[in-house]
Amino acid sequence: MSTVCEFELNGKQEIYEFGKVAKQANGSVLAKLGNAVVLATVVSEFDNPVSEDFTPLTVQYVEKTYAAAKLPGGFIKREAKPSEFETLTSRVIDRSLRPLFPKGYVYPTTVTVIVLSADKKVDLQALALNAASAALYTSNLPIKKSVAGVRVGKINGEYVVNPSTEDLLESTLDLYVAGSKEELLMIEMKSISSEEMVEVDIEAFSKLHKTNEMTEEELVEAIGVAQEALKEANETYETGFESVSKEMADVELVEFTIEESVINYVRENFIDDIKNAIKKLAKSERATELKDVAKAIAANEYCEEKEIEFSTIYEAVSIVKREAVRQMIVNEKVRADGRGLRDVRPIEVDTNILPSAHSSCLFTRGETQALVVGTLAGSKDGQMYEVLTEKSTRTENFMVHYNFPGFSVGEAKPMFGVGRRELGHGNLAKKALEATIDKDYSETVRLVSEILESNGSSSMATVCGGSLALKAAGVPVSNLVAGVAMGMVVEGENYSVLTDIMGLEDHDGDMDFKVAGTSEGITALQMDIKLGGIELSVLKEALLQAKEGREHILGIMEEAAEEIVPSEALPLIEQFAIDPSKFMVVIGKAGATIKEIIEKFSVSIDLDRDTGNVKVSGENKQNVLDACEHIKTISNNAPARRDNNHKKHIDFEKLYQVDEVLTGKVVRIADFGAFVELPKGGEGLLHISKISKERVKKVEDVLKVDDSVEIKVLKVKKDRIELASSSL
Repeated sequence: MSTVCEFELNGKQEIYEFGKVAKQANGSVLAKLGNAVVLATVVSEFDNPVSEDFTPLTVQYVEKTYAAAKLPGGFIKREAKPSEFETLTSRVIDRSLRPLFPKGYVYPTTVTVIVLSADKKVDLQALALNAASAALYTSNLPIKKSVAGVRVGKINGEYVVNPSTEDLLESTLDLYVAGSKEELLMIEMKSISSEEMVEVDIEAFSKLHKTNEMTEEELVEAIGVAQEALKEANETYETGFESVSKEMADVELVEFTIEESVINYVRENFIDDIKNAIKKLAKSERATELKDVAKAIAANEYCEEKEIEFSTIYEAVSIVKREAVRQMIVNEKVRADGRGLRDVRPIEVDTNILPSAHSSCLFTRGETQALVVGTLAGSKDGQMYEVLTEKSTRTENFMVHYNFPGFSVGEAKPMFGVGRRELGHGNLAKKALEATIDKDYSETVRLVSEILESNGSSSMATVCGGSLALKAAGVPVSNLVAGVAMGMVVEGENYSVLTDIMGLEDHDGDMDFKVAGTSEGITALQMDIKLGGIELSVLKEALLQAKEGREHILGIMEEAAEEIVPSEALPLIEQFAIDPSKFMVVIGKAGATIKEIIEKFSVSIDLDRDTGNVKVSGENKQNVLDACEHIKTISNNAPARRDNNHKKHIDFEKLYQVDEVLTGKVVRIADFGAFVELPKGGEGLLHISKISKERVKKVEDVLKVDDSVEIKVLKVKKDRIELASSSL
């Protein structure tokens, strides 16, 4: 017999059904929101513990194409390897649930979330985490804390909790926070660029690119909104799920402890050796120095007499090492490599070091080094991919691919396929950089980050190198972006925030968060909190310290950007505008004219019918210039454009007056408004903000071509006229 729990949160009805399906699992649930249905299951093998001190947790998020009533794309009509979105969602769920498992839980556990029915208005990533948490909370595993995922958008300057996927398109912020009713566990954030309509002298309106960075204060405010929503959601879940929770299984939590006497022996007799090893560890993520110390201790007469195993000695050395690292940071305010808490390691930047690449940047920060290489291609050369809730494919025109070979940390292992970590780091760098690229730039850009050395955040080195690689490739960006990895160590009431952490501090610290942004604010953030809750005041302090580090790095990057010498391999591009009505003259019958130009001058040509922009690119500069001149000549010699009333020029000031009410016909629709044919001749712009008293998201939702509309004249100039709905 199944049990149904229903909740209303943020104005949406959530339904969780237990005991209906997958009853052999330790925990299972069917979660429903709108038309979306996901199945979440938890299975743990209590009879198969691992011998190491870690929780072997596997999380898999799977989308079935039948959930959207369509077949898998490609030749084989069966779901194959996970998509990038599935992999990233699995990673988000894993990072959110893993802190719930108690220390000593060493039993293989698999959490599976399958999308059975999709709804394009529903945030599947948040629903998947909530379902996984519900299955885990009501299972017989020793976990009795609920977590939830909350997404916060910023629409028209207001924070919106769990916006629909459609509303998120209007947002300037995408903040995803996972946590319990008391604690924040995981945060991911990116700013979303937008276009603002501004009036200019030459045209009626123009689009202004806005990166929409967030200040530290704004971000803390948004996280506070998420925290309140998490508290409400988790309190609702824990109360509602209590009656359907299974009795906790009698599972032993394994204690991996060693005798205190061994730790004391190591601490009292070999602390100096361990501190010397720590200084060497500050230069590399490999722990060979600690093993050398442990080997020397194991050969000691005391250890041989006590017959203490090497693994025990090594564990004791690691414990003392962790104590020493944390004590130095919290009490002495000094780090293993001698830096102060706010110091960034030395930075070196070399741009365009690869002569045959479109752009390249070798970014070195301490012992972390990323070679980021940029490649430009046409707008049709992007990565095609499928979205579960859409019938047609999308094209990704900005890609960041991150590779982490074994040699970067001194490991002797071959290079295999891309793992979850590499996808996650590449995705974070993409979030940080994407908002700065001009939205009108339609070309395909691929950045590849090859991590050549790693000791500390290589993803943030990818952001820095990637931003300079974009600049070196001539991609129009609003600002340079720098990233810095921050850490924190907490001992009782005392804590220290660290700027530009290295691998040692990441391993022995309590928090790891990565902040990327421009001089104007934050564009992306990722945070994993190991110690449970964090006060927002402390988070704000950490973000402001990160700002100092970011500005320091940006200063070095700006100096490097001024010295960029464009690569000789970079495609030559010329852009200019012509009257869009003359495009057919350039294209010719069945494309004959434009094909002839392309073949004659060995160039590529892109035409934008909306803006009249013409882009010509090629390998030979003179050919590019000659092709441009040829296009300008044939377009200038074409007949002048006439309006629908066949008048060559219209002086609007002689025909219309401000506040005059007219009836016109919609002839064209754009993202920013509708063009209306006027009764006395000419066309006027009815901007999207002037269509109705209510907010209009899409012009097409209100107006269609050939609609008759009653409008009034808002502004009149000699060569243009602006309109508003007569009801305003």
